[in-house]
Amino acid sequence: MDIPNLSPNKPVSPPPPTVSTTPKYVYAIIVVLAIVAGFWISRFWPSQTTSTVDADTSLVDNQAAKIVEGEEIKVGVVYGNLSKTFADSAVGVIKSGGVNGEGTHTLERPGGVTQNAALTSSVVDLDLFVGKQVEVKGETNKSNKAAWLMDVGSIKITE
Repeated sequence: MDIPNLSPNKPVSPPPPTVSTTPKYVYAIIVVLAIVAGFWISRFWPSQTTSTVDADTSLVDNQAAKIVEGEEIKVGVVYGNLSKTFADSAVGVIKSGGVNGEGTHTLERPGGVTQNAALTSSVVDLDLFVGKQVEVKGETNKSNKAAWLMDVGSIKITE
């Protein structure tokens, strides 16, 4: 059995959905203007990080010193890339020539020929450090002929 609607008001229906009257190209213009504004703001207020060398030649702001032609390489200054943390490090004297044909240079370490490491580097010119006692930091690479092949990321003269 149906119950008749005795209410004098008509049933309330939901309002019709509203349709945006804003053209879609207005949103595209807003995005383009935001990108352009961000670009120009970055030109007027650039974020900079600078590095300085203290009196005791230790580095500040985790930046490596740049090698400038004609300047002497200093003891205790780190040269190369410090933005990355290297897992491997070794201390020894750098010599020209690789180990068994691998690497461009050799790191002669205490303990004899079996402890030597073949070195390569795309960051630091190892020729500038030949004959110097250094600490190298880098990544170990797979080697077929050398016992240890290291890609040098940073280097510091210890003596």
